[in-house]
Amino acid sequence: MNLSKSNIDTAALEADSSSELKFIRAEHYYKPGKDVLKYLRFHINRFEPSTILMAKERSGLDFLAPGQPHIVNLQRINDIRHMNKFFEKVNEKLEMGGKFISYVETSFERKKRILNKFPKIISYPYYTLDYILKRVFPKWSVTKRIYFALTKGRNRVLSVAETLGRLVSCGFEILEYKEINNNLYFVTRKVKEPSYDMRPSYGPLIRMRRVGKNGKIIRVYKFRTMHPYAEYLQEYVYKKYNLKEGGKFENDFRITTAGKLFRKIWVDELPMIINLMRGDLKLVGVRPLSLHYFNLYDDELKEKRSKHKPGLVPPYYADMPKTLDEIIESEKKYLDSFERAPIRTDIKYFIKAFQNILFKKARSA
Repeated sequence: MNLSKSNIDTAALEADSSSELKFIRAEHYYKPGKDVLKYLRFHINRFEPSTILMAKERSGLDFLAPGQPHIVNLQRINDIRHMNKFFEKVNEKLEMGGKFISYVETSFERKKRILNKFPKIISYPYYTLDYILKRVFPKWSVTKRIYFALTKGRNRVLSVAETLGRLVSCGFEILEYKEINNNLYFVTRKVKEPSYDMRPSYGPLIRMRRVGKNGKIIRVYKFRTMHPYAEYLQEYVYKKYNLKEGGKFENDFRITTAGKLFRKIWVDELPMIINLMRGDLKLVGVRPLSLHYFNLYDDELKEKRSKHKPGLVPPYYADMPKTLDEIIESEKKYLDSFERAPIRTDIKYFIKAFQNILFKKARSA
């Protein structure tokens, strides 16, 4: 249901005798539950009827003037077809620092709902078909048109990571999210203009932006192990969770179930051979890092790293460091050795890495 300037006067948020908020629009009546109302009141000091709406198209925001302090959309985002365009429109209407609140039915809650809806003999085949149509089809260019023709973009399956990643890509900072009545409500804040990403990574083969030689940004090929748009959450996850052994993030919800398996058996890094053949990488060398991770290093190591190509087999697999500081020391030691004796150093590190991978089960996970 879309709101427009012509009918917004028929909508109002009023306090009834029990001090609960109501949403009234023509013949449609919406009353949020008490838990939702409590959550909204906690994050917004003063409700403006014109900024609390149920819209699933960006045209539903046209009546709003720019500079809004907050916008609350009580239409679940699973039913918004052009989701990023909608978020970009919200961004346009908010003042800098303004809040955007809405909600999503996550893929996890959707699975529970479907499996509890029917007997197992029906629910599992139903869930399998639903997963293929509404989670796999939208991610493939070949089947994407079929998906939108059948669903019109409604009732889309969205993971937590994809939802939050889309919001960050559209210029929002994640302040909080909370499960209420089997839905995930999120509170965000406008912190910048949208990135207008026209090439989101959906399919199984993705190209990740990494820092190469001389600081040049290269595109490294990998098989997908994370949910779509997860790359936008790296800074958020870094702030929210601690790094575990090996320099990875603890409790990283961005990784898919299949992705965990791919990382254990090294499948995810096989496409990097393409970068090796193209000359972006060499066989042995420091790991190609994202710009965020690269900026965690000190200036001395960043300068030293930039003089050399990253490698397919990093010194990590030879030294097996456990913390970020140990990883930094491992890379400094490798680069110092490489600058003195490049061929001998790479042969030594390759043999040691191969032994650790084969006998000590060193993995990319």
